[in-house]
Amino acid sequence: PIPLQPYWGAVRPFMQVNVDDTHPVPPPAFSTAPTSAFYLEAIEAYDAVNNLPPEQKVIAEFWSDAPGNTATPPGHSYSIMMQILDDETAALARTAEVYAKLGMGVHDAFVSCWKTKYDFNLIRPITYIHEHVDNTWTIPLPTPPFPEYTSGHSVQSGATAQIMTDLFGDNYAFVDRTHVNRPDIDGSPRSFSSFYDFADEAAISRLYGGIHYRAAIDIGVEQGIDIGKNIGTLQFQ
Repeated sequence: PIPLQPYWGAVRPFMQVNVDDTHPVPPPAFSTAPTSAFYLEAIEAYDAVNNLPPEQKVIAEFWSDAPGNTATPPGHSYSIMMQILDDETAALARTAEVYAKLGMGVHDAFVSCWKTKYDFNLIRPITYIHEHVDNTWTIPLPTPPFPEYTSGHSVQSGATAQIMTDLFGDNYAFVDRTHVNRPDIDGSPRSFSSFYDFADEAAISRLYGGIHYRAAIDIGVEQGIDIGKNIGTLQFQ
């Protein structure tokens, strides 16, 4: 397939530090050796999908947010933000600050993430497993046509979590009702004890969907948190 948005990593960020200083460490080195870290990550994804309990399938679908079907992952973050602002009956100035910071954060998250993706150009689990483990393997979600490392869901969710925590505080419990009216998945509202709790679930959903390896998920969240911290230094008058 034609790679999606291969030059997005060169788009101008709102904060240059969000590209210059957030490039993550390399992923585990590619290997087909059964004892290698890379092979073991692939087997983790393989086993996770093959033994997927119903609740994890619900999570994979809830956070899939595929372009064309939904408002995409940053749209989901904005949906959470709008629900919280509505619940808070936030004033106009407060609302403008939250909109601006989250908008800048998710934009920079995708610029940083896409630069990372095309710098490392890492093979996806579905391709690696078909070639080296099991050529009949199927996964719950379609694999998007761009490199694996890091996970876009993870980076933007980590950034959102940090920005929203800075704005609303630690351990801010909320309910996400984004997909409550969708007939094609179980869109039942999901409850979270904090913004980091939501980010962790959105990130790990990509392992359940067979889309990403563990490193792309865990390091992606850290990458996003670093971006969110940079956004948090912006002062609004």
